[in-house]
Amino acid sequence: MRGNGLWAQLRRPPGGRDARIMLLAQGVDRTGTGVWAAASVLYFTYVCGMDARQLGLLLGVGAVAGIAGSPLAGRAAERLSLRGLLIGCHLLRLGTMGLLLVADYFAVLLAAVALICLAERGAKTLEMLFATRVAGERRGTYQALFRSVANAGYAVGAGVSAIGLAVGTTTAYRALIVANALSYLLAAVLIRRTEEPAGRGLVAEVPSERPQEEPAAVPSPWRDRGYLLFVLLDLPMCLDDTILNVGLPLWLIHHTDAPHAVVPVFLTLNTVLVVLLQLKVSAWAERPGGATTAVGWYGVILLTTCLLIALSTGGGPLAASIALLAAAALVTLAELMRSVSSWELAVSLAPPRARASYLGVAGMSQSVQRSVGPLLLTGVVMAAGPVGWLALGAATTGLGALQRRASLRRLAAVDAGRAVAVAAG
Repeated sequence: MRGNGLWAQLRRPPGGRDARIMLLAQGVDRTGTGVWAAASVLYFTYVCGMDARQLGLLLGVGAVAGIAGSPLAGRAAERLSLRGLLIGCHLLRLGTMGLLLVADYFAVLLAAVALICLAERGAKTLEMLFATRVAGERRGTYQALFRSVANAGYAVGAGVSAIGLAVGTTTAYRALIVANALSYLLAAVLIRRTEEPAGRGLVAEVPSERPQEEPAAVPSPWRDRGYLLFVLLDLPMCLDDTILNVGLPLWLIHHTDAPHAVVPVFLTLNTVLVVLLQLKVSAWAERPGGATTAVGWYGVILLTTCLLIALSTGGGPLAASIALLAAAALVTLAELMRSVSSWELAVSLAPPRARASYLGVAGMSQSVQRSVGPLLLTGVVMAAGPVGWLALGAATTGLGALQRRASLRRLAAVDAGRAVAVAAG
């Protein structure tokens, strides 16, 4: 069992040397991101002097740019070097973070943040595609290792950021920006040491024996109704992120008697559980069959989470704290399942000949959810009180069951198509 533990897997990840270097690069990147995420709002408020309206516009434009990053990166990866694109994304983030240090005009800061978010989301899609190519059928294990590395990096970055925020000077804030920018540079250097994974370029079908026949056109994800349905249904499968980071803290503060000191425990509990359990959950939810099962369980777990949040209003400080901490643990379990199942199904349901473009479209789900999710929770769910949480849980459970049924139907069609192709060959 020890040989299958986290450290052993990190030393010998699926994909070998290149996967190990990429995991290190991702850990460095996420550490820098953790530094900036914890300090960004305060930097724009106290150093750049933005008011609430400007800050809201800045974050909104960044979120929209992030949505565009995934399909753009996926499309580019069909034609260009995946490794070169990923290095380019990191260097673009490096340059735009440097721009934040010298820019004074709001319009320039707006453009810089939009480019950062665009490149960040594009980089995540390219990392996903890199892992799909180097890890092959063991991509679920790679995803589990990445999740553990990423959460550890975020935690370290948040700790570094706390030191700078405690100092509180303009120089300290700018030092945090430099630290984040250097993480992009180091990640790019590490990625340069990897080899280009197999599968680059537009891959046509096996050429016909008759030379006058043209190879079949590469399908477009934007014309694939079945895959677009999967992406649409995947949106509510990403709500765990917003529930943990927005819903639980705001509900605790405004609707329960739980002490505010419980709020940081949510993220600490989430980080610890992800590091400890991601490999085990991924092993259970690996392969398309396991992924579809995980989708069904996701809705049930989120329903239980919402029930606990609704019940937290009825007791005193201790009862509310216990209910919300249990909800944080359950929403983390839902996150663990979603992180594997969404990726596995996004890959399995996509045609191999156009997988990069398809994964780029699938990557939009999380970006869209991060833009719409907070508005849904604050403007609809929490405004309706405990009933709103119950309705959210019930709706997610139903949509999860629908997603599972639709995925099984498409997987069956894909398997049937392969069988026909083999028989014809």
